[in-house]
Amino acid sequence: MANKALVYAIYPNEKQNIQCQKTFGCCRFVYNHMLSLQQDRYKNGEKHLNKKNANNYCNQQFKEDYLFLKEVDKFALTNAIYHLEDGYNRFFKHLSKFPKFKSKHKAKKSYTTNFTNGNIEIAENFIKLPKLGTVKAVIHRKPEAGWKIKSATVTQNRDGSYQVSVLFAFEKIIPNAAATEATTVGLDYKSDGLYVSSNGETCGMPHYFRHSAGKLAKAQRKLKHKTVGSNNYKKQQKKVAKIHRHVANQRKDFLQKKSTEIANQYAFVCVENLNMRAMANKGFGNGKTTLDNGYGMFLSMLDYKLRDRGGQLVKVDRFFPSSQLCNCCGYKNPLVKDLSVRHWDCPNCGTTNIDRDINAARNIKKEGLRLLTA
Repeated sequence: MANKALVYAIYPNEKQNIQCQKTFGCCRFVYNHMLSLQQDRYKNGEKHLNKKNANNYCNQQFKEDYLFLKEVDKFALTNAIYHLEDGYNRFFKHLSKFPKFKSKHKAKKSYTTNFTNGNIEIAENFIKLPKLGTVKAVIHRKPEAGWKIKSATVTQNRDGSYQVSVLFAFEKIIPNAAATEATTVGLDYKSDGLYVSSNGETCGMPHYFRHSAGKLAKAQRKLKHKTVGSNNYKKQQKKVAKIHRHVANQRKDFLQKKSTEIANQYAFVCVENLNMRAMANKGFGNGKTTLDNGYGMFLSMLDYKLRDRGGQLVKVDRFFPSSQLCNCCGYKNPLVKDLSVRHWDCPNCGTTNIDRDINAARNIKKEGLRLLTA
């Protein structure tokens, strides 16, 4: 069974918008109260409530003490509790930090509801959602035959716009691809672009953030002169958020197209397992560029697209000396540690004018194939 989500822009009316805001608030309320309850139980030496018992406690106790919780979708509250439990599980597995309380003003406005008895439906120009009814939407892609709706996540972006992500489940047989020279490619991260491939292809990055930097700075200057909390301040906040979202959408669109192009050409893509958070650190002097090209997002897209096609994203150890090794004979040249050395000659096999980035991509491909066949 495979899963796939389709995201649609929705345009709720005033009544539906109020209902969405109520649901966002109630989900945050239940999440914070349950987190507080779990912490109190731990301090008192009581056993941690699992998600089933926590949900029962919410239905039996919270909804009786706070009647306004009955006005919103019950599945949204259940999923808020389940998200908290997932946070605890990730914490105990050392995958994330301890769950935090959600702020009214800073927390992401979102809730998830489950499909049952036809309560979620996609039509020609609207989407039916629990408690909201039919909401106007842009249906850019319809689900294929055999796809079954599992859930829907309603989100309000910082610029005030809404979107809904509908998750589908469907049967799909994915054949496993064979790892060969022809079906494999190596990619080396390029700080002033996106990547350099083992085939010698260089992919540049449009740097959308830098192109919109002037417009963004102007909007932020206007925001600075507004009175904090006033209506004009909130309006200008949305304008700033709209510019940020426009840049993010441009970047995401570019990366989606590039990752799809590679996933259609190759079954196995070999990359270095880089620490992008550390590379974006100001100490490297290229933090904005690193964050603007979205290389981490690009790899995430490649990962699920390759798995969807029976392939794999192979991550080579970040300490593998891909730039220092000659891809022809394997000679290790320590002088190439100097990042200013962009081309070099191999003293062992006599290969001349070795391009640093292409050579690294080819070594990454070789190491990736070795890991696949080991």
